Order: sequence, then C-alpha cells, then structure tokens
Amino acid sequence: MAKRLFLERYSRLGHNLKGDERSRQALRVNTLKTTNEELAARLESRGARLSRIGWLRNGFHVEESPFSLGASFEYLLGLYSIQEAAAQFPVEVLDPHPGEAVLDVCAAPGGKTTQIAAAMANAGVVVAVDVSRERLYALENNLERCSVTNCLAYWEDANAMDFEGKQFDRVLLDVPCSGNYVADRGWFSKRTLRDVGLNAERQRELLGTALKLLKPGGVLVYTTCSLEPEENELNVQWLIDNNDLKLEGIEGPGSPALTQVFSDELSGEIARCRRFWPDETGTQGFFVARAVKR
Repeated sequence: MAKRLFLERYSRLGHNLKGDERSRQALRVNTLKTTNEELAARLESRGARLSRIGWLRNGFHVEESPFSLGASFEYLLGLYSIQEAAAQFPVEVLDPHPGEAVLDVCAAPGGKTTQIAAAMANAGVVVAVDVSRERLYALENNLERCSVTNCLAYWEDANAMDFEGKQFDRVLLDVPCSGNYVADRGWFSKRTLRDVGLNAERQRELLGTALKLLKPGGVLVYTTCSLEPEENELNVQWLIDNNDLKLEGIEGPGSPALTQVFSDELSGEIARCRRFWPDETGTQGFFVARAVKR
C-alpha cells in the first residue's frame, strides 16, 4: 500500500517510476593522495574496469571489479572513497576553495566532509558537526584514512552549538531526510507521509541555523537524498519567503526543480535548483539547492 501511495505521488509530479530502479557503484578519487589517472591505472592493472562520470570532477563508475573495492589496499590507504554519483554532486555545487571557512552540518559519516577537504587542498578550515556519536566515529575514521588535516569534528546538535559569533564562507546542509527507495530496498515499508512532514519541520529548523552561521555573500548548499517535495521544493519556498537570499542556477544532470507541486504553484526561482530522478540520471534520488546570503 505504501509503495503504491508514493509511486502515485511521483507520477503526479511527472515521473512514472517502477520502484525497483537501482544506481551503479561509484567511487570518488581522493585528490589529497592521488590523481584520477593514477588511481584508474592502479585499479585497472588489478582487473577493475572503471568509467569516468562526465559531470563530476573526480568520480568513476565501477563497471566491474574482481575484488571488493570497499576493502582494497588502495581504499584502506585513502586513495578513494566509495560514494554514489549523485552524493558527490552537492560538494561540487558548494565549490569550496583553499583558505575558506566551511561548515558541514550533519556531517557523518564523512564522505562529503573529506570531499570538501580535498577540494580545499587541506588549506583553510572545515568544521564538521553531527548529533550522533556512533556516526561520528565513522567520520573520524574517514578523516584519518583520507589524510584530512584541516577539519575540526564536533559531537553536537548544530542548533544548540555556540559558535561565539563565528560565520562561515560556505555551509553544506546535507540534512537528515526520508531517503529514497533506490538506496534502500526496504524503503517503502519504512516510510509514511507523517515521517516526511516531521523531517521537513526539522530541516527548516536546520536551515534557519545554517543561515545564521553564514556570512553575507556566503554560499549555502541545501541537499537531500529524498524525492519528496515537502523536503525539497517546499522547504526552499519557505527559505526564500522568510530570508534575504538569492537562489543561484545549477548546471548538471537531472531536471530543474519543480515549480508546481500537486496543486501548489511555487516561485519560478525554484527551477534553479536541481532534482535527480532515478529514471533520468541512473542514480538515487537527490535534490540540490544553492543560495547566496544577501
């Protein structure tokens, strides 16, 4: 019953999904320790077959591998991370630079944190915050494995932290969300529309916190791995209705975000955000918005 409910919602939003779409395994090269060319040559010499993902700087699809890429010598050395293609896109949209101060909210288990640090060449500072101590262990392990040296990790609810007036050049807000069925085969049996509504409320609270911690002129990237408009377009509508900021256009795979959600007409600006539909991109569902604080 839940599966039918959600698939009917997606159909009303313009996509006749089957509910059994899957994404391909992907990895991200850690440019703090190697290059795309060096890593590809190294893995392919051992029988792996990779293909570049054209819309990512350092991403490869894994076509086949005779060994486990999550337990290889190269993985343990931190030369790459296993990271789904769509999950690599938000940090590319954030576009952090060496020397900046970047806040990664809800950071664990650290895939995007290590991606930020690599983009910054370990120069500047990344502050990574997560409310879950168990998940933070994974983040700490990933920081060490990937040789990240410019990150401070905190076990705390970002909404409760006292940053002593500190504001950041860029903030990545990869919020806790409902997820999507592509990444979780049992997803339909675990989710209700009530869950979606509760997640959306929590996400708006985090959006408010993120904006307070962002410098004027700074960049906020809001992202979810949810297909639900309550957690995506409707939250962005709330964001622009209640704050002084500008949504910036995003180029890449997928579709412009929705400007009509069921019977609701939204601002045309929201089309500047990006939606990853599994039937279009071959990835899990994803949503990315980039805003500049005025």
